Amino acid sequence: MKIDSQPLEDHQVKLTVEVDPQPFESAKQRAARKLARQVKIPGFRPGKAPYPVIVRHIGEPAIIEEAVDILITDIYPEVIKGADIHPYGPGSLENIVKLDPPTFEFVIPLRAEVTLGDYHSIRMPYELEEIKPEQVDEVVKNLQERQAVIEPVDRSAQEGDLVRIQLRADRVEPAEGQPAALINDRPLPVVISAEGSDGPSAWPFPGFSRRLIGAVAGQQLDFTYTYTEDTDMDNLRGVEAHFYMTVEQVNSRVVPALDDEFAKSVGDYANMDELREAIRQNLVKHAQDEYNAEYDDKVIQQVIERSTIKYPPQMLDQEVETVIHRLENNLAQQRLDLDLYLKTRQLDMDGLKEEAKPVAEERLKRSLTLMEIAEAEKIVVKPDELESETNRTLGELSYMMQEKDFRSMLRDTGSRTNLVSNIMVDMLISRTQERLRDIARGIEIVSEPDSAEEGEPGVEPDVPDSTPVDLEASVETTAEAAAAESTEPAEPAAADEG
Repeated sequence: MKIDSQPLEDHQVKLTVEVDPQPFESAKQRAARKLARQVKIPGFRPGKAPYPVIVRHIGEPAIIEEAVDILITDIYPEVIKGADIHPYGPGSLENIVKLDPPTFEFVIPLRAEVTLGDYHSIRMPYELEEIKPEQVDEVVKNLQERQAVIEPVDRSAQEGDLVRIQLRADRVEPAEGQPAALINDRPLPVVISAEGSDGPSAWPFPGFSRRLIGAVAGQQLDFTYTYTEDTDMDNLRGVEAHFYMTVEQVNSRVVPALDDEFAKSVGDYANMDELREAIRQNLVKHAQDEYNAEYDDKVIQQVIERSTIKYPPQMLDQEVETVIHRLENNLAQQRLDLDLYLKTRQLDMDGLKEEAKPVAEERLKRSLTLMEIAEAEKIVVKPDELESETNRTLGELSYMMQEKDFRSMLRDTGSRTNLVSNIMVDMLISRTQERLRDIARGIEIVSEPDSAEEGEPGVEPDVPDSTPVDLEASVETTAEAAAAESTEPAEPAAADEG
């Protein structure tokens, strides 16, 4: 067999393969016998007619076509091995150059390759802002407001009251083609805020609530307001509008005192100090998660810019399908379907795929780069860590999913394997991002002793071959236990915030 390899620009390779005549002749004999079993040849039992008779009865073109399929199936593994390439997926037969001797052209997509740049030299300031006491105060105030006691009162409205109104607003001078209605008639609960406490984004405008001071149930109010040029609502700057209100009900609001009893009423806190500290810690974690996400994005973008990333078009196509599948899931959660989405946006599937391509390409480059860094940095996920995280995830799923759907997922080997694989990749990427973050911050990385230099990323070295099987069995056992307990009135395990 002779193999000529020609690299293509899209990270595929064209292989021109010349095969010895004898294997092709053998394939023709096998093809003839196979086809002879599918047709009735007078005077012969199925598949027992001599080759010349089969050729006369079926025709040589049909035999050759079948023989080519048989030959390619036989030689393809040898072709890949002989070409010394690492395919991403199955190749395609592009051309039958000739049959004497049999010569074929294949196009094979290659496994992605990432050549990392000098990411260890990346430096970026890490400037996470501290949580201020005022931010904690704001959360406490929101909790206090939620527990306010609201009662109807037979008096005029005053600061702090909750007033229920019917509201409508029209533009005084709408532009040509612009609807006059600014706010369609709608019910609205309004808390009368303190003087000057509204921010520029207050709706429908700052100070609106204080126009209700002194109003009584049944009263109708109307006034004109011109939006300022510094309003946060860009499309309303300079707009003059006429507001119409009908007061439906005036309610007093009595908020609870901020004391230890209040702290106990909102959670398992002994006093206000414990409540405030818990709020502060939650704010710190939320702020850190948000900041880290933005920071990590900037760092990985710099790594990508310094690296060379090659992948075949089939890999990008697969990522596009993943993006669209996620869109389908998001639409399903809103009780919508993809067909309706496409009709609403006047798109067809080809247009949606083209629109999804930039997002898919960014995701693909990011994931390929992170996996390459995981290997370069020898980042691993130990089997016991993977098992623990898988069991935790299954415990949450047992409460989130219908019991029959959860059990069905457990019975499906493919679903279980896919779940464990996704969890491992997520853990691996998370740890790799942490490593990159430390590098960009200039934090010295202390290598663990006996780190494996030859191991693959994500798998700890020197793990017995039986480990994955044992892990799956353990996961299944734990998951079944979780499913058995899913009908008990217990609280689900707390999910990580962020």
